[in-house]
Amino acid sequence: MPRKNVSVSTSDGSAPAGIFTPAGAVPECGVILYMDAFGPRPALDDMAERLAAQGYAVLVPDLYYRLGSYGPFDAGTAFADESTAARIRSMMGATSQAMTQKDTAAFLDALAAHGAGGAAGVVGYCMGGARALNAAAAHPGRIVAAASLHGGNLASDAPDSPHRAAASIKARLYVGSAGVDKSFPPEQSARLAEALRQAEVDHLIENYVGMAHGWCVPDHNAFDAAGAERHWARLTTFFSEALRA
Repeated sequence: MPRKNVSVSTSDGSAPAGIFTPAGAVPECGVILYMDAFGPRPALDDMAERLAAQGYAVLVPDLYYRLGSYGPFDAGTAFADESTAARIRSMMGATSQAMTQKDTAAFLDALAAHGAGGAAGVVGYCMGGARALNAAAAHPGRIVAAASLHGGNLASDAPDSPHRAAASIKARLYVGSAGVDKSFPPEQSARLAEALRQAEVDHLIENYVGMAHGWCVPDHNAFDAAGAERHWARLTTFFSEALRA
C-alpha cells in the first residue's frame, strides 16, 4: 500500500504521521489508527496497510510528539527492562486524553487535506482504545465509527474515563476486550455497557476469551494469530457497515 510521511500541525506543534492508502485514487473515507504504548513502528504500519487495503485512507499519528525523540520501543522486550518500562509509563501519563481529543481535529483535517474528507472512523489499541472512544465523544459531527481493541481503563474512576462521555457519542462503537485484562476488568466492562446503553449509543462489546492484552498486534508478546484474524474480521465488517452506510 502507498505510504506518505506527513507532519500534522497541531496547536502544540507538529505530529509526525504516516498516511496509508490503497493503490489508485485516495478513498473518500478515512480512519485514524491510535497507537499502543510503544509508538508508531513497522508492526502498526503493517496493520494500517491491511486496513487501507479495505478501501480507506489510514492515518497513524505519533501521539508522543510533544515529548521529543524516542525509540520506537520494542513491544516484545520494553517492559522487561525497568528503566524502559518506567519511561513508557511516564510518556503515557504525560500524553493526556484531552491532548489526543484536541489533536484529533488536526488529524481529521489532515485526512481531509489528502482527499479523505468523507465519513471518518477511529480505532485504537491498548492506550489508543480509550482515545478512540473519547475522540468520538469530542468530535461527534465527524467521527461515525470508533473501535477499541484491548483498550484499558474504558470505565475507570478517572475523570477522563470514556464511559463518562457516553452522552456525547454519536458514533457506532465496537469494543473488543481481552479475556483476562487487569486494565479492563469485568466490572469496568459492565459499567461501560450500562453507560452506553443509557446514552443510547449503538455499540457492541465483545469478550475474546483466552486472549491476553495485546493479542491483536503482531510484535506484541501476547499476539495470537487466530485471535488477531477474528478481530480483523470484526473490524473490517464494522467499518464497512458504519462508514459506507
